[in-house]
Amino acid sequence: DSSSQSNLRGFDENIAIDIITKTKLHKVQTNHTIDSVQGIQHIPPLMASMTSLYLKTPIHSTRLPNTHLKLSNVSPNSISFTHNPTRNPTRIPTRIRCGLIEPDGGKLVDLVVPTSKRDVKKKEAMGLVQVKLSRIDMEWVHVLSEGWASPITGFMRESEFLQTLHFNSLRLGDGSVVNMSVPIVLDIDDGQKDRIDATGATSVALVDSEDNPVAILNNIEIYKHNKEERIARTWGTTAPGLPYVEEAITGAGDWLIGGDLEVIEPIKYHDGLDHYRLSPSQLRAEFEKRNADAVFAFQLRNPVHNGHALLMTDTRRRLLEMGYKNPVLLLHPLGGFTKADDVPLSWRMKQHQKVLEDGVLDPENTVVSIFPSPMHYAGPTEVQWHAKARINAGANFYIVGRDPAGMSHPVEKRDLYNADHGKKVLSMAPGLERLNILPFKVAAYDKTQQKMEFFDPSRPQDFLFISGTKMRTLAKNRENPPDGFMCPGGWEVLVEYYDSLAASDSDRVPEPIAA
Repeated sequence: DSSSQSNLRGFDENIAIDIITKTKLHKVQTNHTIDSVQGIQHIPPLMASMTSLYLKTPIHSTRLPNTHLKLSNVSPNSISFTHNPTRNPTRIPTRIRCGLIEPDGGKLVDLVVPTSKRDVKKKEAMGLVQVKLSRIDMEWVHVLSEGWASPITGFMRESEFLQTLHFNSLRLGDGSVVNMSVPIVLDIDDGQKDRIDATGATSVALVDSEDNPVAILNNIEIYKHNKEERIARTWGTTAPGLPYVEEAITGAGDWLIGGDLEVIEPIKYHDGLDHYRLSPSQLRAEFEKRNADAVFAFQLRNPVHNGHALLMTDTRRRLLEMGYKNPVLLLHPLGGFTKADDVPLSWRMKQHQKVLEDGVLDPENTVVSIFPSPMHYAGPTEVQWHAKARINAGANFYIVGRDPAGMSHPVEKRDLYNADHGKKVLSMAPGLERLNILPFKVAAYDKTQQKMEFFDPSRPQDFLFISGTKMRTLAKNRENPPDGFMCPGGWEVLVEYYDSLAASDSDRVPEPIAA
């Protein structure tokens, strides 16, 4: 009520934390970022008023399941909070168990049919109306099948689609909320809809480009595909030239079909990189094998330079100082659709391997794996998806930098998104409260030290910022960057890639490729 709101407004942040803890309306780390080696230090100043809101809201509409109350992703040291100074200090025991963060919904989804039933499902699929999958559709089948989007069990029905577009989250049957910021949908055209309607089918077969059955979509629901609304709400603009829109939406059908997936066999690409494509369950097994008590994820779609490496190694140092014994890095390059001027996945993986071989990152505490999602370049909206998917893979810390998932405006000469909004949105996003957000420190080339270092604003003249465009230009011209910018082996791979373009019949950059 208004009186409780007035009283809370004068409380300090520790009291707000204590109220939330004791009422179990949420966990201690409500939408925070970690900015110091001391652990959870910066609780938003509006916590007191947020607490008042929680107290005024019916519990059933905000409470998350018990799995969200486990503080498995903060410092393993016991934490104590102090009440109002007029009362005796009270210690709240919060000894944290070492273990991986639980997936969204409490259980990792696995939509791949058991081996013993695959022949039966293939035969069943042959008798169903067929829907042909595009390259990007196949990537989404891969994502769904392995549980990256848990607890989603198939292509979105209309209720899930609308919640994703309007709330960037899904409310589950038990009242809990999970993040979901990008639509995972399958389009069909008028002809396909008519064929399905004519048969009264409740299931359809999803087939690849050669008509091989890939999956069965059950308990289907068909609804209108409002492309303009989808584009506007996902990207914040309908300007022409958005890569994913042009590839997957502009020419798509006017209907969407949702349902529950049964994926007949694990998705494989046979491109020599499948051994890098670890599913969330495989990654969790690997982290447990390495006795990881914290997992920090770093997504990238570009070659790794020493500035990236500095950020990753410094993050591990900070986690060790927080009390973790064996934090493990998940180096997780995106492997699905990318825009035309991004370095193709095969070359990026070759470069990443050189970074490990040259000792820039320690293989003992680094897991390199491919994230199979296609890339939207949808900035703060998409970065939520990237973070949410890593929760399902077992990561409880997520490194976020400048303009994550962003791109230049396709028409105007400016960035499409504010460079700081991605990390700010992650710190507030619904359903991501369990994930610790680790903002980048700004790294640049220190000319006095001849290596990548964190930028020191007191001596800006000593630092050189090497943009991605500058890096590509140097590699294309076979020029070397300053010593210490990238490991020699990694740079050689990048030069080799651009040499391969120059040797082709034209100078055009290859079309985006699937992983």
